[in-house]
Amino acid sequence: METEPCIPMDAPRASMPDELCHPYSKFSDWKFKLFRVRSMEKAPLPSKPLLEREAQLGVDVVGNGEGLPSSVMKLCLGGKSKENVEGAGRRVDLKLQEIDTHMNHLRSLCRLCGMILRKAKGPEHEVQGSLDESSRCALRRMGCKAATWPEVILKVFKVDVGTDMETIQPSLFCHRCWTVAMRGGGFCSFSRTRVPVWKPHSSHCLLCFPKRLQLQRRGRKRNKSLWSTHCMPKRAKRDPTSAGANRVWRQPTDSPVAASLRAWVIPAAQRTLWVKNITRCQKDHLSSKLLPGDLPKDFVNAVTCQVCDHLLSDPVQLQCQHLFCRICVQKFSRALGPQCPACGLLFNPCDLTGPAKAFLSILHSLPLLCPREGCGEWVRFDSFGDHCLNHCLEPDDGDEQNGKKQNLDDYLPVNKGGRPRQHLLSLTRRAQKHRLRELKNQVKAFADKEEGGDVKSVCLTLFLLALRAGNEHRHADELEAMMQGRGLGLHPAVCLAIRVNTFLSCSQYHKMYRTVKATSGRQIFQPLHTLRSAEKEILPGFHQFEWQPALKNVSSSWDVGIINGLSGWTASVEDVPADTISRRFRYDVALVSALKDLEEDIMEGLKDRGLDDSACTSGFRVVIKESCDGMGDVSEKHGGGPSVPEKVVRFSFTVMSISIQVEDEDEAVTIFQEPKPNSEMSCRPLCLMFVDESDHEMLTTVLGPVVAERKAMTNSCLILSIGGLLRSFQFYFRGTGYDEKMVREMEGLEASGSTYICTLCDSTRAEASQNKVLHSVTRNHNENLERYEIWRTNPFSESAEELRDRVKGVSAKPFMETHPTLDALHCDIGNATEFYKIFQDEIGEVYLKNNPSREERRSWRLALDKQLRKRLKLKPVMRMNGNYARRLMTCEAVEVVCELVPSEERREALKELVGLYLQMKPVWRSSCPAQECPDQLCRYSYNSHRFADLLSTTFQYRYDGKISNYLHKTLAHVPEIVERDGSIGAWASEGNESGNKLFRRFRKMNARQSKTFELEDILKHHWLYTSKYLQKFMEAHRNSTKALQATINPDDIPEDDSDMTFEVPDF
Repeated sequence: METEPCIPMDAPRASMPDELCHPYSKFSDWKFKLFRVRSMEKAPLPSKPLLEREAQLGVDVVGNGEGLPSSVMKLCLGGKSKENVEGAGRRVDLKLQEIDTHMNHLRSLCRLCGMILRKAKGPEHEVQGSLDESSRCALRRMGCKAATWPEVILKVFKVDVGTDMETIQPSLFCHRCWTVAMRGGGFCSFSRTRVPVWKPHSSHCLLCFPKRLQLQRRGRKRNKSLWSTHCMPKRAKRDPTSAGANRVWRQPTDSPVAASLRAWVIPAAQRTLWVKNITRCQKDHLSSKLLPGDLPKDFVNAVTCQVCDHLLSDPVQLQCQHLFCRICVQKFSRALGPQCPACGLLFNPCDLTGPAKAFLSILHSLPLLCPREGCGEWVRFDSFGDHCLNHCLEPDDGDEQNGKKQNLDDYLPVNKGGRPRQHLLSLTRRAQKHRLRELKNQVKAFADKEEGGDVKSVCLTLFLLALRAGNEHRHADELEAMMQGRGLGLHPAVCLAIRVNTFLSCSQYHKMYRTVKATSGRQIFQPLHTLRSAEKEILPGFHQFEWQPALKNVSSSWDVGIINGLSGWTASVEDVPADTISRRFRYDVALVSALKDLEEDIMEGLKDRGLDDSACTSGFRVVIKESCDGMGDVSEKHGGGPSVPEKVVRFSFTVMSISIQVEDEDEAVTIFQEPKPNSEMSCRPLCLMFVDESDHEMLTTVLGPVVAERKAMTNSCLILSIGGLLRSFQFYFRGTGYDEKMVREMEGLEASGSTYICTLCDSTRAEASQNKVLHSVTRNHNENLERYEIWRTNPFSESAEELRDRVKGVSAKPFMETHPTLDALHCDIGNATEFYKIFQDEIGEVYLKNNPSREERRSWRLALDKQLRKRLKLKPVMRMNGNYARRLMTCEAVEVVCELVPSEERREALKELVGLYLQMKPVWRSSCPAQECPDQLCRYSYNSHRFADLLSTTFQYRYDGKISNYLHKTLAHVPEIVERDGSIGAWASEGNESGNKLFRRFRKMNARQSKTFELEDILKHHWLYTSKYLQKFMEAHRNSTKALQATINPDDIPEDDSDMTFEVPDF
């Protein structure tokens, strides 16, 4: 029995699975080799080392034909694999050969239509090349100024060829596509050219392995013609350079064995040719033949790229320490995969690193021989490019003549014949954009690179230089003045201030802008879109800021404009949606905008007091005055229908002072103090709402989010950039700009006609009439909250009267903290109303009568109004206001009233009473009584006691057991408040009251169908009206000759009239 031979470990069959193992035989070994030939297996068998197996094969291909394999059958049995054909040093990469074949196919096709180039009659054109002279001139006649074919292809065929790769897309396009581009003028295509989608080479590539369609024939099949001797030479004459020829044809040798192997043997030079076809860097990289010939071969190999065999250009190093040109290794990896061309190690194309600096210094110091004829100079590698550029710039006689001829041709008209070229200014705007498109792109690129993207400044500067070059200095001066924000064109902020201060609507301002431009021929005022851009920088929501720590229950976003006043409250107390319209700014965003508006004042204050940035480490302390008041009925009454009351409430704030605590000093240094705290120009609107101020529930709902934001800001610091540095601000809020009615609404007190007369103390009306002077401030917000809880819960089970006496008039929940103070404006109005009644009683001698009738009181009032109108021209009013109160409480008015008083004794008493009042009034009306009226401040206690004595004795008939609210506060609480706060008049609500007339004017200015948009416009323009930035621009241009030059002819201005003022007309 014959034993089965064992399978050697190095046999080809050793790597087969056990299921396929058959009894070993030479036939099975030959069969497996034949299987390898058919499957075109390229990978070596893992059972045998690579070098060992190749040494066994014994194949050594040499150029002279020696060392051929001893057996042709052995070569056939081994197939066409790399292991059996070449040794380890000269293996052929089949994939490289496939890529070269694929690129040869691509070079025979058109990039745009995919057709074979030889089928399209005409020359071929490079896709990435520049336009030839004939094509450029032809396109230029039609208005196309493109200089390269990629630009034309992108416009005509809508294909971006800038990112094409030679291993994927063809590099040429046919003459038919060139004709299509020429007919479209370089802008469009009049034929439907379907651009194919080019894909990388793969095993299913349609170019290398086309799918032949099987033609189904009908009828009898034609017989195939036999091969004959006369057709054999024709087959041999086939062009080997066609697209399908992949083999290299060599000269026949004397050896018949070598002749039989010439179809399979590829020389080593072919690999280099394939690589160069992929990289195509012959024109960019330098050859190693420029090096000196005496350098060692290993040194030359070290400074040579192993892909293209050129000197290293922008060398990179892989993880395997092999060096290549950056562009060469990138192209090689795109074509053949991310593996090292030298050792085959996989790498990441993003991990390419540069070689050591010592190697770079050696590489850059290599001497290279200049290839130009007649030069023969040795140049360093790093300066070789500059040396060759100098050769290119050397003048030549023939080149000069050609250059002159070319320059003369450039001045020829572009459109020879046909429609004459129109002037640029006579074209439409679209045509102007089309003609100046290239110049516009160049200017934009320069502006982005040099001027931060300011294209307007670059264009104006070019225009200015053109005017200077043409000696048009007058127009140049006007343009330069406009560029600097003076002279010809007013600054956008000035135009915005004029529009806001004169209450012009958009249509009115635009009409004025067009009229002035048409009559004067100059653009004095800026267009509306420029004004809208200037508005954005002033309105809240433009400046960035940060709170540390972040505000509780408040968004951290800073770009917030006008928002809905009801945001944050989905329903009211009774779960009924709030039926009102409210618009407001977010409190913290509005404060940031107000501080940025005061940036110049803050920096000037620091400079005036000699404080540098190192002394401002503790942060700034900002005091805010809050005001809230109803404006009454603001409805527009048109027609004869019933008037529907439309009441509005405005909440506003004023930045009163900004101070800083300096080191080594006890008191804070004030760097900013509001000079006019009671002006409407300093009272900034925060919230506008169509609400009745008597509606406590609705007022609570609307102002609830404002109270929450205010409470959150008191426990945090604002970080804001002022003067180029980040600075810290701490806010202190004082709600003082409220009248008696609003204070009672916010603190939850009963109405002003109740038993408890005062919002500052717990005294009743009877107690205040008996003791008119000796009272102190006892009420505060926290105590009112505690009393409300007692009122709500009634913990002692008391009766209504006892409970009311315990809580001292608190009947609702206080929702906003008010500072216990006296509102000077409403105090003045309330006291004037009381004196107006005293004057009537004195005219009618009420001290002698009891309970006069209504007709008698009416006759006294008519007599008083007639006397005041006759002597003081003071018209009677339905309701006391500030202007009437100021004119009524004067010595002149008392003299006029005393003419109607019959008793001399009463006249003197009335004059003394009014005189004492006029001495006390400056104390609570002035912003700083210690500086403005120190004498009246010192005598205030004496004057108040004397005033109280007169009320208790001479005028007892009127103040027996009763006294008005404001008279009580005037006599009892003014000295204490002045001693605590330093002022009463500065914290009044006069600024908020003065803004009532602004609301009506802005509403008429921004009349709209929707009240929502109307309210937004009013709030926006009211904020702009109070901007100190616009006020400063307005004042700077109001009394300057620069603004005067913008309205009259600059040549007619006399030199001596530099002090002329410019009054803005009320358009």
